[in-house]
Amino acid sequence: MFMFTVTKPGLRQAGALALCAVCLCGTVAAAVHFTGDAVTASAAAVPGIETTQDIGIYFNGYGFDTDLASAAVDKVKIPKKWDDSFTAFNQIVQESGLDLADYKGKTVEKWTVLCPQLSTGEHDTYCVLLVYKAKAVGAYLLQKPSGEVTGLVTAAKASAEAAAQEEDTVEISADAFPQD
Repeated sequence: MFMFTVTKPGLRQAGALALCAVCLCGTVAAAVHFTGDAVTASAAAVPGIETTQDIGIYFNGYGFDTDLASAAVDKVKIPKKWDDSFTAFNQIVQESGLDLADYKGKTVEKWTVLCPQLSTGEHDTYCVLLVYKAKAVGAYLLQKPSGEVTGLVTAAKASAEAAAQEEDTVEISADAFPQD
C-alpha cells in the first residue's frame, strides 16, 4: 500500500503546475486554430541528417528534386567574426528557418547535391545543406559558375510562380488560324 501526503505548499505547487499545463495547451490550440491551412511544407520534420536520402527528403520538403548521385560532402568552418557579406549570407540562410549565429567557430558538414529542375545549359544549381552533429543548421541554393546564393523560400516561390505561369500559357499552332 502506498501513502501520499499533500501539504499546503505541495498543493499550491501542484495547482500552479496544472495551471501552467492548461495555459500551454491553450496556447498551442490557439496557434493551430489561427494558422489554419497557412502551414507550408518544410523540411523541419527531418529529425536527423545522416545520409544522402535524408538530404533528398529535406530539399523535397521545399519542392526541390535532387540528384542524389551527385552528392558531395566537405567540412567547412563557420567564422567566429562576421563581416557584412557573411551577415548577408546568414540572412539568406534564415529564410529556411535556420540560423548560423549559434555555430560561430564550429566546423560543419557542407552537403551539396545537384538540383536538375533549376539547372540550365548555362549554369547548374546546387542545393546546399550545412549539418552540425546530424542537425541541419543552414540551407541555401548555389548557382555555379556564378556563385550566386539564393534562399530556399525565395527560390521555391519563384519556381512555383514560373510553373503556374507556364500552365497559363497555351500554345496555338499556326495551322489553327484560317488562311485566306
